[in-house]
Amino acid sequence: MAQPAGGEAGGGGDSDLGRYRSPLVSRYSSPEMAFNFSEAKKFSTWRRLWLYLARGERMLGLPITEEQLQEMESHLENIDYKMAAEEEKKLRHDVMAHVHTFAHCCPKAAAIIHLGATSCYVGDNTDLIVLRDGFDILLPKLARVISRLAGFAQEHAAHPTLGFTHYQPAQLTTVGKRCCLWIQDLCMDLRNLERARSELRFRGVKGTTGTQASFLQLFEGDHSKVEELDRLVTEMAGFQQTYMVTGQTYSRKVDIDSVAVLSSLGASVHKICTDIRLLANLKEMEEPFEKDQIGSSAMPYKRNPMRSERCCSLARHLMMLVLDPLQTAAVQWFERTLDDSANRRICLPEAFLTADVILSTLQNITEGLVIYPKVIERHIRQELPFMATENIIMAMVKAGGNRQDCHERIRVLSQQAAAVVKQEGGDNDLMSRVRSDPYFSPIHGQLQLLLDPSSFIGCAPQQVVRFLEQEVGPMLVRYASQMEGKVELEL
Repeated sequence: MAQPAGGEAGGGGDSDLGRYRSPLVSRYSSPEMAFNFSEAKKFSTWRRLWLYLARGERMLGLPITEEQLQEMESHLENIDYKMAAEEEKKLRHDVMAHVHTFAHCCPKAAAIIHLGATSCYVGDNTDLIVLRDGFDILLPKLARVISRLAGFAQEHAAHPTLGFTHYQPAQLTTVGKRCCLWIQDLCMDLRNLERARSELRFRGVKGTTGTQASFLQLFEGDHSKVEELDRLVTEMAGFQQTYMVTGQTYSRKVDIDSVAVLSSLGASVHKICTDIRLLANLKEMEEPFEKDQIGSSAMPYKRNPMRSERCCSLARHLMMLVLDPLQTAAVQWFERTLDDSANRRICLPEAFLTADVILSTLQNITEGLVIYPKVIERHIRQELPFMATENIIMAMVKAGGNRQDCHERIRVLSQQAAAVVKQEGGDNDLMSRVRSDPYFSPIHGQLQLLLDPSSFIGCAPQQVVRFLEQEVGPMLVRYASQMEGKVELEL
């Protein structure tokens, strides 16, 4: 199709509107995560890595001057992207294009930039820095979600609610106990993200196929200096360890580990937000709803759980992204093949950007969750009489009745009450039938007590308190200084 007249794609004077933009950046993600995967972060990190390399080489005796290092350090951020693009178009090599661009503004240091290194020195090491920093952005956000849910669970620890198995009414639980099931999954995710972050290492200075041959030549066969250079650069980049052996790249299984924990987080969020959507349908719980928010263009009464729906939508994408690094790691031949590059440029940023917006949205949801006790109570009343039948039988036996006779009478009355509910659309009248049956007169005075919902929730309140105090609280201690701040969504 021909480009619209007027010079700019789209014809409106704004070239961005005539080009596809990922909604993960243009619509959803936080500024900090968008910057983490930006060109500015990437290429300034390349320059910083070249400075670390030159500084380490000078410390170990190579003829590099302090003046050259200072020149490099003074030009870490002022990147001529136009020149870099022109160089890449000519050279067909992004790293060398930026070597030339950096050298252009650092003429004194030009001869020693990228000395002994291969493209993956800046490419892979930058990726590892970005992954590390991405986890550092996500971890406090996940901790805040857990904290918000913990407050909600504590508030409603003893509030009875109808439990569901197979999405059919089951024994009562509490609102807080159900919330703790969500929290438990997120705590597992927090541990997984912490582990993945802590296990990240630096590629370091390994050369073209991982043998460090170029550096061994630079240091005239001195293996100790090669190892020390690797250690120095790793330390300057803020890492404690390097991968001791690599090919040209670090193992792509590292990407699997990083994305897998994010995909697992996506599964947790999808389950939580699906529960919230189902509870919204029952009118027992609602996510925040703005004063002027419109739920439907055709049905003005609707209050759709659109935040939870967004989380589910993005979580599906996040769950699928782990397939990319799995395939990439599986098809890397020998020391490296370049068919990893284009795929990684897409899947790694998208995994972190998607996890970022999911957590921000979920924090917004958890900061405004509303329950409707009267609706919850009505649903309990509709089902509790059936659940109470065993208690009624036990009470009758204690009052001198025959267990089998009582069971048969309750069975008949229960079937009659069920027919009223299912066939006539009426309320559950089982207790009215029990009260009007002289057979049950010995326990008529106990029926109200036997139907108290709090007697059907078992140890749920105590489980909530113990779980929050013994497991959740200690996990959040390290994030105590990062708990402030509410999320306001641009819907």
